[in-house]
Amino acid sequence: MEYKDYYKIMGVARDATPDELKKAHRKLARKYHPDVSKEKNAEARFKEIAEAYEVLRDPEKRAAYDRLGANWQAGQEFRPPPGWQAREQAEGRGFFGEAGGFDHSDFFDAIFRGMGADLGGGGFGGFDTGGEDQHAKIQITLEDAYQGATRTLQLSVPGKRGQARSIEFTIPKGIRAGQQIRLAGQGVPGTGKSGAGDLYLEVEFLPHKLYRAEGRDVSMTLPVAPWEAALGAQVEAPTPTGWVEVTIPAGSSPGSKLRLKGRGLPGKPAGDFYFVLQLAQPPAGSKAAKKAYEDMAEAFKTFDPRAALQ
Repeated sequence: MEYKDYYKIMGVARDATPDELKKAHRKLARKYHPDVSKEKNAEARFKEIAEAYEVLRDPEKRAAYDRLGANWQAGQEFRPPPGWQAREQAEGRGFFGEAGGFDHSDFFDAIFRGMGADLGGGGFGGFDTGGEDQHAKIQITLEDAYQGATRTLQLSVPGKRGQARSIEFTIPKGIRAGQQIRLAGQGVPGTGKSGAGDLYLEVEFLPHKLYRAEGRDVSMTLPVAPWEAALGAQVEAPTPTGWVEVTIPAGSSPGSKLRLKGRGLPGKPAGDFYFVLQLAQPPAGSKAAKKAYEDMAEAFKTFDPRAALQ
């Protein structure tokens, strides 16, 4: 039979820590789980990984395996040392034995079969493997964040290509970009008695033609005419919660911000809404318009727009 290098199967060093083993197992189990994997020979690889992890994660089992020596190479012909099982049992290390329902490799059977306690049955291949959490991104409108919404998500059915299942979920009112919506039990399925992981949806806002969100605060660019900025004015402007009347203070300059407290995304506290003023330049498309600009130039002939550059 061929020697099995459990460390190589797991992709870890022989001095790997328990945490490194756990991370490697989670990654490999997710990749080769027969219900979700598209890899060739996924079921065989999953069993091989489960067997390796079952041995290496337990300090005593790992020590017994290491006593075979580190000089064997994967694929090399192997026979257990004479009297191996009897010696291990005599030293009180009877912790490998008949594992209910698990189709172990010949290598495993040759070394550990009949040496004591059951490894434990149940589940796929005799192992309970916990489900994995999944992460995805979902794009919503700013209006969804203001009002809350219900959406339906299509998820593929593990092990059944071309089939999908629908999950209805709620977008909470006031959710911000970067926050996550947790769908419990909708991640990668587990095996045996272990449940599925969770699905986490990270929220992104779709681009909006008017509004920009930063945290709970929302802003928009509000175009104003030069005379409105200079003389002051009352103008109508939209917000995500409806149109409002905005007071433009006399002497306003481009880039000035006007705040509507508490009109940003809902929350405790709610965000604010900001109008950012932008000058809208009228075209000089007629004789009257040109004359108006000429009169303005004459009226402001001492004004130097580039004085700050000197």
